Amino acid sequence: MKPTRITGRLWVLTTPAGELYDDIDTDMIFHNRYLAITDVAQMGQYTLDNLKGWQDFAKKAQPGDIVLAGVNLGAGSSRQQAVDCFRALGIGAIVAESFGAIYKRNAINSGFPIVSFPHLSDLYTHFKNGDQVEVDFETGQVVLNGDQTFQAEPLAQVQMDIYQAGDLFAYGKTLATR
Repeated sequence: MKPTRITGRLWVLTTPAGELYDDIDTDMIFHNRYLAITDVAQMGQYTLDNLKGWQDFAKKAQPGDIVLAGVNLGAGSSRQQAVDCFRALGIGAIVAESFGAIYKRNAINSGFPIVSFPHLSDLYTHFKNGDQVEVDFETGQVVLNGDQTFQAEPLAQVQMDIYQAGDLFAYGKTLATR
């Protein structure tokens, strides 16, 4: 059973002007110049290297880290690599105000935890790079440095089931045995 509550070091994706990054498209997450790479394990090193101010993210990120972003993360194409590169780095979860529709579906299908946090744009200044954050996938609670609690959306039941199974295909196999 995978954990339904994770704790990790936080990365707050902000613009060079210090604003929470909105509309990060899949090309900024995983640039098309790397699309010839088919080994997921090799994708992580290129994560966010086309996002201004975040080109060195992959060198600094550690397994279990949590990423915080603004509105419409993963906008654009249906590029699965934009999810897989975070998985390759061992990122524990992405918390964002909202996700692009295709990105959201790709993440869910891959069993990668993404958490929607409505009104994050009004609250992001509470969060700093390096903070310790606990995210509870069942309740949606986000606990900052052990003392401030914020409310995001819990994972939907089917999203939790797919996450627990490992990915959509593994989840489908559990349905066949019921």
